[in-house]
Amino acid sequence: MVKKRSTLRPMLRRAIAPAALLIVGIFFGGYAIFGPNGALAYGDIERQLAVKQRELAMLDRNRTELKNRVELLDPRHADPDLVDELARKDLGVAHQDEVIVPLDK
Repeated sequence: MVKKRSTLRPMLRRAIAPAALLIVGIFFGGYAIFGPNGALAYGDIERQLAVKQRELAMLDRNRTELKNRVELLDPRHADPDLVDELARKDLGVAHQDEVIVPLDK
């Protein structure tokens, strides 16, 4: 009796490495196309960038306004009109001869 060697087992052993590499390649290729930073997400990334740029522009304007107010309130040379406005607003004081007109917002 002659033992016949199965050809299936050596063939499977030779195919494991290429199959594993193929699976890994498909995974990374799919991630590069469909992933959060992939090719299909590019339009969404551009929209998010535009939103963030508008937010940055608004924050820059607010920062500029606040910087101006801080400079006007510098103790060495404070703007008297701004100091008077803030004191009246925060303390709720008014002169006797002033007329206060409430405005509905």
